[in-house]
Amino acid sequence: MSQTPEDLQYTKEHEWVAETSTPLRMRMGITDFAQSALGDIVYVQLPEVGDVVTAGKVCGEVESTKSVSEIFAPLTGTVTAVNTSLTSTPEMLNSDPYIQGWIAEIEVSTPPTDLLTAAQYVELTA
Repeated sequence: MSQTPEDLQYTKEHEWVAETSTPLRMRMGITDFAQSALGDIVYVQLPEVGDVVTAGKVCGEVESTKSVSEIFAPLTGTVTAVNTSLTSTPEMLNSDPYIQGWIAEIEVSTPPTDLLTAAQYVELTA
């Protein structure tokens, strides 16, 4: 069974979003459900700091021993940080998708209102 932390928000494309200590800066990654479905992750293509991303559009890629999967931006905004540790240790997405395996931080102009709660995401993946 996948882990789905209650304090995060989710997308139908299996990304999670968390608030950071900086107002209007959100951290994102892929869910435990997604990493489990992908299998052993061997490569991550991260967005670049300064990239403007659009919610629902591709902003990166994850390659596993099973397949290649696109990462969709859960929010519209500007990438302010990326987890460069994933370049050398992409398997962190498998072992710790919610803490060490975060992908990027995105600065938004307004807080998101169209993301799923943990309960809604669990229902979607059931």
